[in-house]
Amino acid sequence: MTLARDGATVVVNDLGTDLSGRGSDRDPARAVVQAIVDAGGNAIADTTDIASIEGGAAVVGAAIDRCGRIDIVVNNAGFAHGGGTIECPVEEELDALMSVHFKAAVGTMSACLGPMRTQGFGRVINMVSEAALDDRFISGFGYAAAKAALWSLTLAASKEVAGTGVTVNAISPGARTRMNEELLDANFREGASSDLDLDPMHVAAVAALLAREESGDITGRVVHAAGGMVREYTTQRSSRSELVARLQLGLVR
Repeated sequence: MTLARDGATVVVNDLGTDLSGRGSDRDPARAVVQAIVDAGGNAIADTTDIASIEGGAAVVGAAIDRCGRIDIVVNNAGFAHGGGTIECPVEEELDALMSVHFKAAVGTMSACLGPMRTQGFGRVINMVSEAALDDRFISGFGYAAAKAALWSLTLAASKEVAGTGVTVNAISPGARTRMNEELLDANFREGASSDLDLDPMHVAAVAALLAREESGDITGRVVHAAGGMVREYTTQRSSRSELVARLQLGLVR
């Protein structure tokens, strides 16, 4: 909706699976398209299964065929359930998580970065998760690992297209959606979650800002957007931590 207000024709890709990534339903994509059109925007529904490199590339190809070009890709597909535990992994479920979170993004980027380079403009925005690097938010290792892979892909891709007019960034969203409402409710005391403004529109506003022309100098960054707040995730090595002091002491013994 927010990108449509900025003048984008939005290709809404949603296979309409259940919360475990199974099944399909055309209604979710159609409903979002109708909401955009009712608000005066332009949108197209797409139900391509993007859970593979080929599938991710296919939806980009469809967007170019129908719109004539591609300027913005938001890799937002995903689900958080399954994978088992590390002691008892479920390989099929792990493959499904990696396919929809990581391989799909590889596919969309493999198809969009060339055209974006040619036109000298492009914005790729990947939806990652705090679970990738912060054990406070891990509820399943498969989902966390898949999002960590997407996090690393964001950094690698941004270096690959540096200086071309194309940017690649990631957003770690905090928003209440049909995918995570049960998890949010389970992790907040009764009534507390209602005090948090987890409207997905806050995340959409940050994505729209990153997609605009004036954000061409922002790339390879990871932004956490939740409750109307914006923070940046940064990582750096440090030689001044308690762990380093302990290890150094052990090495000289």
